[in-house]
Amino acid sequence: MRYDFGSDNTAGMAPAALKALAAVNVGYARAYGADEVSERAADLIRERLDADAEVRFVFSGTAANAIALSMLAQPYEAVLAHHAAHVCTDETGAPGFFGQGVGLIGLPGYSGKIDVGGLYAALEEPVVGHRQPPAALTVTQATEYGAVYSEEELRRLIEPAKQAGLGVHMDGARLANAAATGFDLKDIPRLGVDVLVFGGAKAGANCAEALVIFDKSLTRRIDNRLKQAGQTASKGRFLAAPILGLLESKAWDDGAVHANRMAQRLADGIEMGTPFVLAHPVESNAVFVRMPDEAHQRLNAMGWACYQFDDGSVRFVCSWATTEAAVLELLEAMASLG
Repeated sequence: MRYDFGSDNTAGMAPAALKALAAVNVGYARAYGADEVSERAADLIRERLDADAEVRFVFSGTAANAIALSMLAQPYEAVLAHHAAHVCTDETGAPGFFGQGVGLIGLPGYSGKIDVGGLYAALEEPVVGHRQPPAALTVTQATEYGAVYSEEELRRLIEPAKQAGLGVHMDGARLANAAATGFDLKDIPRLGVDVLVFGGAKAGANCAEALVIFDKSLTRRIDNRLKQAGQTASKGRFLAAPILGLLESKAWDDGAVHANRMAQRLADGIEMGTPFVLAHPVESNAVFVRMPDEAHQRLNAMGWACYQFDDGSVRFVCSWATTEAAVLELLEAMASLG
């Protein structure tokens, strides 16, 4: 089975990340994230965001998201999220686990973007003792369907949430891909996001993400919280170094530009040379295709890993490592299914 397009998690580490990891594997350094590598990586993230924020490096996006949401909501409260957001569909109730009962309220919206009307409807629900009231909003940039929010679209969601007293979290697992479309990272703190997960793994790092906390009032006992959650790396430099290497070399940006370009090349080829149609606009590194089950199964049988998403479409994801040759091979295989 070929996993070129199965996910942007199936590629290995980008060369710049691997080189940085090897470079720090020399000599000794302070433990538990107190090392100079972690500090330098945190500084570069703060620089990219143009914000003074607390930064910690953790092992997974799921843990980062869940811990962030547990900072913003109490056990008897809930988080508003798009119903297809990763926190709702792929994290096995982790926000409730880390938040000791924090709930999730799914909202509608096309291509993974929260519908403004749906948000207002949720905010206008009366608070009663029999339901978990919303205490936070989470948005995903880029979304699970590869859509990229504009600054104005985010503003229209974040402003009413803030006015209602909610905290705001951003899942940036594919933030590099959003930035590659022209989204300004500096808008994130300006818009009022309280906690950001700055994606590393999908951008070419190992299993590493950065938890970026803009609202420092949330950082009380943050290191105790991370330790209790099993997210404090004893050799912290090995979590931070790959992200540092990606940022210093610009590979975090360049890899995302390449991934997005390969996705657009794939999408164009599907529209022009196969019997299938796109299910969603292609704005970042993911391509969703309307494909009969039989055709999907035949493509899998031909050795191409691709998966059906919750709306029934079949997802193909490009990464920093996707080659144009692989795109052309996949297009040829898809054309043969007609």
